[in-house]
Amino acid sequence: MTSRNPRDSRLRLVRPRPLAAAPRAVTQRSSRRPAPRPPEGTPPPAELARMARAGLADAARVARWADSMLGPGRDGATPDDKGTLSEATAERAAEELGLTPAQVRADWDTARLAGLVEVHGDIARPGWRLRAWNRDDSAVLRGWVALFDAWSLAHPEPADREASAVAEVVSAMPQVLSFLQLSAGPVPVEQLLDLLEQRVTELRTERCEIPYGPQPEPAPETAAPPDADAPLAPLLDWALHALAAVGALTGADGQATLTPLGSWAVWVKLEQICVAAQSPAGNIEQPAADMLRGCAQLRPNAARAEYRAWLAARPVGSAVTELLAAARGEDALTRGLAFEALRVVGAPAEPDVRSAAEESWLRPYALLWLAEHDGHDPEDAHEVLTREESTWLWVDTAAAVADHGEAPLLVRHLESAVQPTVPALLDEVRAVGHPRTVQVLVALAAAHPDPALAKAVRRAAFQVHTGGS
Repeated sequence: MTSRNPRDSRLRLVRPRPLAAAPRAVTQRSSRRPAPRPPEGTPPPAELARMARAGLADAARVARWADSMLGPGRDGATPDDKGTLSEATAERAAEELGLTPAQVRADWDTARLAGLVEVHGDIARPGWRLRAWNRDDSAVLRGWVALFDAWSLAHPEPADREASAVAEVVSAMPQVLSFLQLSAGPVPVEQLLDLLEQRVTELRTERCEIPYGPQPEPAPETAAPPDADAPLAPLLDWALHALAAVGALTGADGQATLTPLGSWAVWVKLEQICVAAQSPAGNIEQPAADMLRGCAQLRPNAARAEYRAWLAARPVGSAVTELLAAARGEDALTRGLAFEALRVVGAPAEPDVRSAAEESWLRPYALLWLAEHDGHDPEDAHEVLTREESTWLWVDTAAAVADHGEAPLLVRHLESAVQPTVPALLDEVRAVGHPRTVQVLVALAAAHPDPALAKAVRRAAFQVHTGGS
């Protein structure tokens, strides 16, 4: 790239470098935590997936019916945006599937919680897990874990209990489930009740705050907070029935036992907590944008470890939403890193990434993500982009390098352009209309050691700035 004549300057055609390569490298930890192994006696993944398919067979059946009968252009599945089936739809499904309307509604709710059905307004569409149901064991297990996470929604809570008491029991149940998992066998319900009461007491103590400053004298007969001393046995009974409804445990003779699926799911959750606790750079509690900026100085492997830890501490859906919101910001480096983090998420992010492909700022990144997700070699994934999309991505990446990298890296970024010559690149950069075009060209002109090429780039920046040709 040192020719004095920019017309003859050739650019090597190479795959665009990952955006994560732009920042300066820092020391990367060499030690890695070995891959955890489930407890002895846990069935292999294929057997667990078979159990999950059996437990969700009715929900999958209703989801497939909805896929074939309630697609775009047909009658809506729901009368509102809450995903509840309309009376007419439930009766129609019951007649065609040989079920009662109540069974159809129950299976519909299970399908929604497991991600087999997605509802957008009054339109239902199949979730990605339903498409992969028969061929992808990991999709099936992810669906079952999603249902397990939503156990408190799968069975109606007692109507005569305060919402605050129900919330306390839901918050305390992970410790109860952990105890069941470690016990690896039946546990008396009375013992679980003692543990639940201890945990709820701890939660109430942690929530207690001492007011600052002088306080008025309490009234002589102050009423106790509602449900403060209410027995927790009915709520434990509800929780155990709800967990049994999703297939996580069984109960008999006053004892509760985790099913193999339930035991495995609790172990998965405990491992996720351990991964989150081992965040290499301490960004677990940060919002997505701050976490990504914190990863900007990490090597790719260390950054991926940080993404995994950050994701493990959050529900997948909200994490994907937060990452895409960060990608919509003005920082191009954050945009690229957000899609690197979405690569760690994998298949659960596909619907949202596919929607993001409709947004001009995110389209090139989303198309590359989808191509790699569909099996394209990362070295060839850029072939799915049009010439204009590739040029837009080149400018966006250059903006990230200009903001966060060093001058030599910006000069080397020329090599990743798809255009064969610098004049062709400049022509197409001007035409693509990226809002950072002027800043990128000025930075490139200032960094490039070739005076003739730098002059041509400055001229192009001036033409973009003034709207000339």
